[in-house]
Amino acid sequence: MIMGPRVRIGVVGAGRVGAVISAGLRSAGHDVVAAAGESDGSRARIATLLPGVRNDKPSAVSRSCDLLLLTVPDDMLHNVVSMLAASGAIRRGQYVAHTSGRHGLSVLRPAADLGAHVLALHPAMTFTGTALDLPRLPGCSFGVTADEPSTVAMAQTIVADLGGQLVWVPEDKRSLYHAGLAHGANHLVTLVSQAMGLLRESGATDPAATLRPLLTAALDNALVMDSAALTGPIVRGDVETVRAHLEAIAVTQPGTLPSYVALARATANTAVMDGRLLPIRAAKLIGILNDALEKVTA
Repeated sequence: MIMGPRVRIGVVGAGRVGAVISAGLRSAGHDVVAAAGESDGSRARIATLLPGVRNDKPSAVSRSCDLLLLTVPDDMLHNVVSMLAASGAIRRGQYVAHTSGRHGLSVLRPAADLGAHVLALHPAMTFTGTALDLPRLPGCSFGVTADEPSTVAMAQTIVADLGGQLVWVPEDKRSLYHAGLAHGANHLVTLVSQAMGLLRESGATDPAATLRPLLTAALDNALVMDSAALTGPIVRGDVETVRAHLEAIAVTQPGTLPSYVALARATANTAVMDGRLLPIRAAKLIGILNDALEKVTA
């Protein structure tokens, strides 16, 4: 159900994010009038998630809508905005929003210079680009940057209609905001993948099933308790256990060793700062971590 007025929406970049967000807004009652997607994947997403919506050129999409969603990769965003502005496809009073986590309003300056209302609207979620994502939108946080009453109101409408939670992010903090999300989500995937690799080497036939209860509890605890949720051999100062880990990893999965060492160092420093690990014990741990990494990179 629409929380504000019905809006005519166009989306440029029918990738995983754009197709899902626009489909969510369409389900809420907004009118998605056109989408731009050139790849086979984008055309398939338009046909599947936005049936009946025409696939058109970016300039034509921009001219046909009141709210233009730019859901292209970060490094393409400035060029797309500049091209649309230079071609006359963006007009005064139009709303232009992007879904980049890194960028704020400055990247939309060519549109703002023409009198468009600009805002940054980043969903803090990982997307498959399928209908599986739609039920995940309610409760999703959206990192929003907006600097005028009309764009603040538009952001509130969009987020409310998607059932999301609005998080205000200052313009000069966008990169920091995005780094926090990428470090937490993207690097988590790398970490879990490496952990499953170690378990496979140990003989576990279903590493995911072995890890799931442990990782679920660890994540839930960390989100509530922050670093106080830390447990394990580093916090306990079990030097010989860590040494055994390093030796086993170096033999079976040496590519995992640098990330293990980096995270173990960070864990040791955190444990020292909150008083759970004595500095002399931490120094010994750091020493064997450094030695292990030097052997692999030598």
